[in-house]
Amino acid sequence: NVNNHERQYYTSGTNNAALDGQGNLVITAKRENPANYNCWYGRCEYTSARLNTAGKFTTQYGRVEARMKLPRGQGIWPAFWMLGNDMGNIGWPAAGEIDIMENVGFEPGTVHGTLHGPGYSGSGGIGAGYTLPGGAAFADAFHTFAIDWSPNSIRWSVDGNVYQTRTPADLGGRQWVFNKPFFMILNLAVGGYW
Repeated sequence: NVNNHERQYYTSGTNNAALDGQGNLVITAKRENPANYNCWYGRCEYTSARLNTAGKFTTQYGRVEARMKLPRGQGIWPAFWMLGNDMGNIGWPAAGEIDIMENVGFEPGTVHGTLHGPGYSGSGGIGAGYTLPGGAAFADAFHTFAIDWSPNSIRWSVDGNVYQTRTPADLGGRQWVFNKPFFMILNLAVGGYW
């Protein structure tokens, strides 16, 4: 992704996303380029996976959660997020983005939840972080990352611990674009500016 300066090529199939035999879906980034994929910077250095429900499943309001054990390592960027289903028609950030969980490898014990929309996107997103107590890392065990979403409120939690709630009042008069269907995305990026 040239916008974030990520280093991976997202593949299809089971090379980078597969079940592990114990009921867990595993997304694996690999330092390889067997098909000579090209990225924004030239020949790609890594492969990974980005799974999304666009065109297959959307949701509007309720609880959205995933139980995950995050990978460990500098330069690794796992994310569980959502985009407005009208993304193909109006683009980003107008369609809206709900980051349920993002983790960057240099902060192994911290995850971030963020809203992006018109006038509050990219580094101007509205959000907060949650840090595990006692210096623990999210790679040490499985954790449940969730949002509870209603028409005028989105609440983030980790393992049931609520760490932020956002409402239209938090946007300083900018448009709340979270009253429509969204699709879900799970991905593992490599590199990037964030």
